[in-house]
Amino acid sequence: MQESDLPGLTAAVLWATFGLALTFGAIAQRTHFCTMGAVADIVNLGDWTRMRMWVLAMAVAMIGFNLMVALGWVEAAQSIYAAPALTWLSHIVGGLVFGFGMVLASGCGSKTLVRVGGGSLKSLVVLCVMAVAAYATMRGIVAVMRVASIDKVVLALPAGQDLPSLLAWATGAPRKLLALLLGGGIGLALLAWVLARPEGRAADVLLAGLGVGAVIAGVWWVSGRLGFVPEHPATLEPTFLATNSRRMESLSFVAPTAYALDWLILYSDRGKVLTLGVVAVLGVVAGSALAALATGSFRWEGFAGTEDTANHVVGALLMGVGGVTAMGCTIGQGLSGVSTLALGSFIALAGILGGGVLGVRYQAWRVERGL
Repeated sequence: MQESDLPGLTAAVLWATFGLALTFGAIAQRTHFCTMGAVADIVNLGDWTRMRMWVLAMAVAMIGFNLMVALGWVEAAQSIYAAPALTWLSHIVGGLVFGFGMVLASGCGSKTLVRVGGGSLKSLVVLCVMAVAAYATMRGIVAVMRVASIDKVVLALPAGQDLPSLLAWATGAPRKLLALLLGGGIGLALLAWVLARPEGRAADVLLAGLGVGAVIAGVWWVSGRLGFVPEHPATLEPTFLATNSRRMESLSFVAPTAYALDWLILYSDRGKVLTLGVVAVLGVVAGSALAALATGSFRWEGFAGTEDTANHVVGALLMGVGGVTAMGCTIGQGLSGVSTLALGSFIALAGILGGGVLGVRYQAWRVERGL
């Protein structure tokens, strides 16, 4: 490949990602796809419908990713999720903090973007605060504290932390075959659980689950296959185009909001370029806005008062800090990370769900006492 070919290929990666993110935003707006809402529905109403949406998306993304691994198109080790160093404490603490924060903020990172597209001004405030908190946790004062404390608790694994790599190391079996068997087996089991109940076969559940899961797998292909250059003409090293991590990426919505804010603020700096994460943030907002306008559901929304403002700001701060610490959000770890079968992603997912349950119960406690 010639160096002159790279700008065109980079543009293709960015436009493809934008289109997939636009689809994500439109589907999420149309179906009310929301992890925080799913947790609240279960705790408050015993309703598992929206959780089945999310689990279906997880199943589709998992099957899609591991099928690509079996075909030799991508490898889990090429992502940020499957490194041999398992920072399990960071995943737990970050997940709990993020999960609690998303309840206070009325939704996780992806839901915040969807709500911004639907006309929520308070979600715009949440988005900005979350982005600043995420940046501080990546590179600022919170980053220093994070790296000096919980990030030091590391479990060194003999192979990548994705289950196929670990089992391949332990058994000697082909990693690609194990990815196909594990990804397909777990994915099909999740799919069977979703479809076992009538609510799992509802139109919105199928649209959200199949659509969002396909988008996650699609972005993996765009980043890991379309955007992969085996030998960069300038460095002669393998390169993934247009990613902030310099690794293969799929959708995630905490760190990318910080990168998007950084790009907007320092736009005139020629060193600041569009990346997959930035265009994904813009695409979700645009897709949500188009769907809201098309269905007549676009509504301007502001804060109800001082307490409402305080809850959302605190929630945004917690999401920014927790999302970076856990290395992802409900989408970044809960779908993209889990699809790689990485141990850290399952740990972070458990933390997020636990934090979400605590947040919902905390809100119920406050209502019961009239606080």
